[in-house]
Amino acid sequence: MIDGKLLVEKLLRYAKTFLHLKPRDEIYFRNILLRELHLTEPTEDAGDLSYIDALDVPDEITAELEGYAVENGITREEEKELFSGYIMGILSPLPSVTNEEFYRLKETKGIKAACDYLYSLSVKNDYVKKTAIAKNLKWEYDDGGRMLEITVNLSKPEKDNKEIAKLLTQKVSTNYPKCRLCKENEGFVGNVSYPARENIRTISLTLGGERWFVQYSPYAYYNEHLIAISERHAPMHIKSDTIEKVLDFVDFFPNYMIGSNAALPIIGGSILNHEHFQGGGHLMPMHKAGIKDEYVCKHFPSVKVGITDWYNSAIRLISRNREEIAALSKLIVEKWETFSFAPCGIYAETDGVRHNSCSPIARKNGDEYIVDFILRNNITTEEYPDGVFHAHPEYHNIKKEGIGLIEAMGLFVLPGRLKKQLAMIADILSGKTPYDENALSDKDNYLYVHRNMIKELVSEYSCGKLNEKQAEDAVKNRVNVVCAHILENTAVFKNDKAGIDGFAKFMSAIGAEKI
Repeated sequence: MIDGKLLVEKLLRYAKTFLHLKPRDEIYFRNILLRELHLTEPTEDAGDLSYIDALDVPDEITAELEGYAVENGITREEEKELFSGYIMGILSPLPSVTNEEFYRLKETKGIKAACDYLYSLSVKNDYVKKTAIAKNLKWEYDDGGRMLEITVNLSKPEKDNKEIAKLLTQKVSTNYPKCRLCKENEGFVGNVSYPARENIRTISLTLGGERWFVQYSPYAYYNEHLIAISERHAPMHIKSDTIEKVLDFVDFFPNYMIGSNAALPIIGGSILNHEHFQGGGHLMPMHKAGIKDEYVCKHFPSVKVGITDWYNSAIRLISRNREEIAALSKLIVEKWETFSFAPCGIYAETDGVRHNSCSPIARKNGDEYIVDFILRNNITTEEYPDGVFHAHPEYHNIKKEGIGLIEAMGLFVLPGRLKKQLAMIADILSGKTPYDENALSDKDNYLYVHRNMIKELVSEYSCGKLNEKQAEDAVKNRVNVVCAHILENTAVFKNDKAGIDGFAKFMSAIGAEKI
């Protein structure tokens, strides 16, 4: 039996230490908690609770809270996390207070101190699931000087392109909130199929003259993974105003990068029905890539222009002059939207359906603006019904989900199913599990999707000739190579004559001449 009265004191101690609960408000919140836990009076002796001050995450407290709530019929087992989120939301500073403190810290101690405050609060009140995030499998792949980061995600379900496209026209069962990014989620109760947002805290700001807000992502694919979201529930788009918004963002948050998904299905990430950007305190693999071809634009003399030495087709602009880099950025967006080049299979539109979009990504290095553009196209054919410039079918066993902004920059978020599947494949290579080609051909077999890859690995290494570590490394390396090939698939301009000619033609269209 969990002692509810003692639990109340633990929650108060935790809130005073980590959630900025003021001593003046302690009695008030003690009574609130007593009511929520169906108690009539507090404990007379809480004992030594100083260990709580050393907690890195709230897991111990929330687990006890959830256990008590289920044990005493306050909530059901399947809704226990909704209840703990509700209580942590009660104990967190009000949204207005959080916003005011963020801006106070920004003015007095700088943007980093303000971000540290909001991020710490988001972890400590259990909105950012730090413990769950730590369970993700992560490693790096050095591909001859170009780096990729690989994550097997164990907390967010995989979506395919058809599901994502449906979101644009899908009718929601309720108009409130319209989607999971809407401002109205702040404090929303949620249910078993819709995440609660009672403990979310956001910061209001203006981007491109419009009202936006920022929050940290509960999934956090990288350090301080942040989402900037429009207060309007309007579809994603990439236009001139997008450029002003991302530049406004990095002026406000010079410590973070920010980028927008392309605004079309297949190439546009998992949410297309609400305008938003993704950013944070992480230098992406693409950002570390060099420039393979330098260009100059005579109409924008202050802007350094180059084609990035990267898997997909990317352009980098660098300048201290915001006006010029913004103008050239807008020109790239405008010209790419209507650009076609048949030798590469690039068509701006077919039958009135638009195919070209791009991902602008902005950051600052001192007083320099750096804007990267990843050129994307979502055309499909009979041969490639999921997208010509999408992961090709032979790689769908590893990644079938759309290749959005984060993956296009070189950080792969792979489905959680791979954790078990890759371990099983390694067991086959090490001889721990017999290789049975016929069994793997059964569509009900858990490894069916990997049957071709397994056959290739068995042919290359032979079963039983690798020890456990060697087998694991062999499987992981195959995943690395597949991820690199997927990014090559997304390149609209391949590294061949047609691709080189096509890229040169587009650079000419924006007035860029090769140095």
